[in-house]
Amino acid sequence: MQFEVIARCHTTRARVSRMTLAHGTTVLPTFMPVATQAAIKGLTSQQMESLGVTLILNNTYHLNLRPGLKVLAEAGGAHKFQGWDRNLLTDSGGFQLVSLSKFTTITEEGALFASPFTGEPTMLTPEESISIQHTIGADIIMQLDDVVSSLTTGTRVEEAMKRSVRWLDRCIVQHKKAGRQDTQNLFAIVQGGLDPNLRDQCLDAMIERQDGVAGYAIGGLSGGEEKDIFWRIIKQCADKLPEERPRYSMGIGFAEDLLVCVALGVDMADCVFPTRTARFGVALTHDGPLNLKLSKHARDFRTLDEKCPCPTCSDKTSRAMLHHIVTHETSGAHALTLHNVIFQAQVMGQAREAIIAGTFPEYLRSFFARYFGESGYPEWCVNALRSVGVDLLEGDPDGKIIPGSGVRWDYAQGS
Repeated sequence: MQFEVIARCHTTRARVSRMTLAHGTTVLPTFMPVATQAAIKGLTSQQMESLGVTLILNNTYHLNLRPGLKVLAEAGGAHKFQGWDRNLLTDSGGFQLVSLSKFTTITEEGALFASPFTGEPTMLTPEESISIQHTIGADIIMQLDDVVSSLTTGTRVEEAMKRSVRWLDRCIVQHKKAGRQDTQNLFAIVQGGLDPNLRDQCLDAMIERQDGVAGYAIGGLSGGEEKDIFWRIIKQCADKLPEERPRYSMGIGFAEDLLVCVALGVDMADCVFPTRTARFGVALTHDGPLNLKLSKHARDFRTLDEKCPCPTCSDKTSRAMLHHIVTHETSGAHALTLHNVIFQAQVMGQAREAIIAGTFPEYLRSFFARYFGESGYPEWCVNALRSVGVDLLEGDPDGKIIPGSGVRWDYAQGS
C-alpha cells in the first residue's frame, strides 16, 4: 500500500488521501458498496466500474461457505471470480459473531459457527480468517476481532476488546508467515464498546502494533447506540490513530453519518444501506430520502434529481414510472440501486472537492441545510460538527435543532 495525504481541511479534521493498492488507486474519503457474496445486489461488476467505484467489500464468512475456497482458488481469487478489476476489501467474519450470534460460540481459540444452511459446525480462528482472505485475494484484509453488540455492557465488552488485541497478534503472525504483505494489507479493528477508557486501552495496544498493520478500522458501532455517543467514540479514535495510516469506520451509510465521520477524520466507510434501501423502493437524494411507493409520486414526472449523472436520472426515468415498478419489478430495484450508489459517491466526491478547494465547512452547512430542510438539524450532528469548528446554524438564524437522535425518516421506508 502507498498512502499519501494530499489535502487537509483548514477547520475540521477532514482530509483527502491517495491510497494505491495492487488493483489501482482509490482516492479517500470514500464509501464502499457492499458485495457480500461477491456481487452487488442488482448490479454487475462492469456496471459498478462504469459508475466510477474503485473499492468494494466482500464478506469472508459467506464466501467461505459459498462458493467455498476450492472454487475461489480455481478461479484465481475473488477478483477474477466476480469479474472485478478494481480494489477489494474483505471483512474478517467478525461481524457475524453479532449477526449470527445464535449460531456462534466464542472461545479463545476462535468462533465456532453452526452453518445457517446445513448446521455443520465450523471453527473460524484468527489464523483461518487470514488464510481464507489470502485465498480470496483482497487488497485489504481485516483482522478477526471479537465483536459484541454496541448495546452490550459489563465485563463482556472488556473481554472482547482484550481478545481482539490478542487475536490481532495472531493475525499479524499468520499474515507475515504467508508473505503477503506486499500485495494484501492487514487492517486492525479498534474495539471497546461505548466505554472511552476501554477504547483508549485498545487504541494504545493496537498503535503499538502498527509495524504489523497497514491501516485501522473503528469497529463495534452502528448497532443502535445513541448518536451523541457514536460520534464521540469516532472522534476519540480518529484523533488518536496514526496520521500516516487510513482510518475506516465500519458499517456507516447514512449521508449525515458519512459527512460527520469525514469531518472527524475518517477516510473510509461501508454499509449495505444504499443498496438495501433501494430494494425497499427508497431513493436517496440531496433533499432527503424519497419513498417511491407512496401514491403522491404516481403523477410526478420529474426525475429523482435533475443534476444526478446516474443512468436512471440520465435516462429521464420519472418518479411516476419508478412508483409504478418499485417492489414489483426487478428493474425498479436495479434503477434505484444505480441511483443510490451514485448518490453516496457524490456525497463523498463533493466532500473531497470541497476539502481540496478549502470550502469543506461551507459544503457541510449547505448540504445539511438542504438535506434536512425545514425539519431541523439533528442535535447530535450539530454537536459533532461544532467539536471540529463548524456551526451548522452559522448563516442560518432560523435553523432549528431537533433534540435527541434527530432522525427524520424511517430509512427503510423513506418519506
